[in-house]
Amino acid sequence: MQIKNFEKISPFHWRLGKIYDKDMNVDAEIFATEEILANAIEDLSIQQVINVASLPGILSPSLAMPDIHFGYGFCIGGVAAFPADTGIVSPGGVGYDINCGVRCLTTGLELKDVEAHLDILGSSILRDIPTGMTSRSNLKLSKKAFMGFIKNGAREVVDHISGNPADLEYIESGGRLPFNAPEILSDKALERGKNQIGSLGSGNHFIEIQMVDEIYDQKTADVFGLQKGQINVMIHTGSRGFGHQIASDYIERLRKKNLKKIKIKDPQLIYAEIQSKEGGQYLEALNGASNFAWANRHMLMETIIEIFEHRLGAGREKLGIRLLYDQAHNIAKFETHETGGVKQKLLVHRKGATRAFPPGHPELPDRYKTTGQPVLIPGSMGSASYILKGTGEAMNLTFGSSAHGAGRRLSRSKAIKFAADINVRESLRQRNILVYCVSKSGLKEEIPEAYKDIDEVIDVTSGSGISQKVARLVPLVVVKG
Repeated sequence: MQIKNFEKISPFHWRLGKIYDKDMNVDAEIFATEEILANAIEDLSIQQVINVASLPGILSPSLAMPDIHFGYGFCIGGVAAFPADTGIVSPGGVGYDINCGVRCLTTGLELKDVEAHLDILGSSILRDIPTGMTSRSNLKLSKKAFMGFIKNGAREVVDHISGNPADLEYIESGGRLPFNAPEILSDKALERGKNQIGSLGSGNHFIEIQMVDEIYDQKTADVFGLQKGQINVMIHTGSRGFGHQIASDYIERLRKKNLKKIKIKDPQLIYAEIQSKEGGQYLEALNGASNFAWANRHMLMETIIEIFEHRLGAGREKLGIRLLYDQAHNIAKFETHETGGVKQKLLVHRKGATRAFPPGHPELPDRYKTTGQPVLIPGSMGSASYILKGTGEAMNLTFGSSAHGAGRRLSRSKAIKFAADINVRESLRQRNILVYCVSKSGLKEEIPEAYKDIDEVIDVTSGSGISQKVARLVPLVVVKG
């Protein structure tokens, strides 16, 4: 495969016609620079987009966002939609970290208010929040109590621990999807999950204290509550071992049930019909894992607020802390989209891709009805992150989807090799970024050089019209799992 096989629709939008491969049912479309596209061809993630385009019932096109890189089944950055009544669901189109997502808190603080406290804030977050592969939690839950989080998501935290009920409006889907079938969850999933609510996770998961250093759209920034020089906090984590075990359980179950019966280009794309028993149970379990993730991020937010209150000597109201938005980027959800001029209920898979709904969309909070959805795109450790807004163009081009981050450029093993002689913590300190992590190898895996240039990813995202830039944030403190 070469770039010449692709039709260049616009400067950042490429199409590979379904005639390229006899098994493709729909076209493949990629949002990328020529360099990103070339790399995606080389690392075989474009082949994964082709494999997804070959799944039965897929609605055109099979998509990849500019953060594209090789993943399990679907590429990271992959988006695919199927009819809700006749379509399929593929766990590979969600991934193992179900509802991994990003949450952003705004504050009324400026650098001068926190500069002297940054070290103690970072060390306190690392000390008070369980990180990495740990099963340690600040909550000790019975099975019955844990099930409350699985059924109710973020609301369970607000109702029984702490938080502001008004924040729930600023979480995708209100922080809860329907779940009322505990019998479909394995004992192993429950055991792995019940001690992990309020923990950060490992790998690319992080908590960052950031500063807004550029505003691109002042009118939207005013609605979002953003201003230049403002201190914000971004949280990136998911459903931890609970979601991972659910994915493992159902991938194995679908393999045993369906793999010999169906024709697929990659066994990692094993699927079930949405209306089948197995498909319905996987989607229900996915909802439960999603609720865990929203509860997890809500607990992390509340712990971080407590740390700020304690270290800065003021309550959240005086500190001006509020939830800007929380969005998922490993999920499959039922949504209504217009296809072929007809509104249709679809199951949209987003794997390392995030929602980007436009102004006026009924699922948005009233506050954001005039602007479109906040779209949170974090960079790599040590690089900027961005807040964008959803657009009508995204609904037309990508089933209302956008990139979710910078996207890896180097595998974890290659990153460790690259960083062998680098003191990652010190190199970032020289750039006035304080880094806190219990694992030196974990830091080497996550070096900024392991990721694509976030500015290039954002240029593609905004240049193609699937989201529009609102603000850029630079890191001051990074806490890694």
